[in-house]
Amino acid sequence: MLRDTIPPFTMLFWRWVIALVLLLPFVLRIMARERHLYQRHVWRLLGVSLTGIVAFNSFVYFGLQRTAASNAMLLNSLIPILIMLIAACGFGMRLRWVQAVGVLVSFCGVLFIITKGAPAQILTLSFSGGDLIVFCGMVSFAFYTLWLKGFPAEMNRTALLACQIAVGLVILTPIYFWEQAAGPAPQWSAWSCGWLAFLGVFPSVLAYLFFNLGVARVGAARAGLAIHLIPVFGVVLAVLFLGERVHLYQAVGIGLIAAGIFVATRRARA
Repeated sequence: MLRDTIPPFTMLFWRWVIALVLLLPFVLRIMARERHLYQRHVWRLLGVSLTGIVAFNSFVYFGLQRTAASNAMLLNSLIPILIMLIAACGFGMRLRWVQAVGVLVSFCGVLFIITKGAPAQILTLSFSGGDLIVFCGMVSFAFYTLWLKGFPAEMNRTALLACQIAVGLVILTPIYFWEQAAGPAPQWSAWSCGWLAFLGVFPSVLAYLFFNLGVARVGAARAGLAIHLIPVFGVVLAVLFLGERVHLYQAVGIGLIAAGIFVATRRARA
């Protein structure tokens, strides 16, 4: 909704400014107390800030200006698979066949919802440069998830998120000012500011915080499976707030997603 109203880096910059302002009063003392941990893991901190705060959102915002939402949702559902593949190839994690089967079953559920019960339609999708940009965002988020697991358990996750955002804003600031000078001007209004505030609170603070806690507690691969629940919540919210009804293909897709997640998380350990 905001892509034609607020330029991507302006949206990204103010989204994280809002998130940091909300978090700092609760974590400043913790950040000061744990600064030695940040110094010890400075390269990992830079990596998660670059991939999860800057690159992932930048690629998605630019890609969504050049591709269809259905394509982006399909690419988004690849994140759990990318996490497994990258973990096996570059992080020395052993994949269990039960885990792989569960992820593939839940992925089929996502496909069933996206294609409205006709998975063969996936062959009719046309892909563009925008899809490649979005895919780069998915790869970035997979690395972000895997690198998160490497932080010590005693590190406070809320303070860690605030530190990631602060580092990300340092990277984003010169890009933001470049866009202000060379790009289109944002169209500020009560409507655009309201939705920007929503971005700052829910996707930026709550979603990232809960996901980071999930990675710390159950591992990267199991936490990554939560990505497949996004279309499920989309169906539920459409029923609750838009008055839509559940179709058979949606019920089948939700069932496959639930079954796949159950199988993958029942015995897998990331």
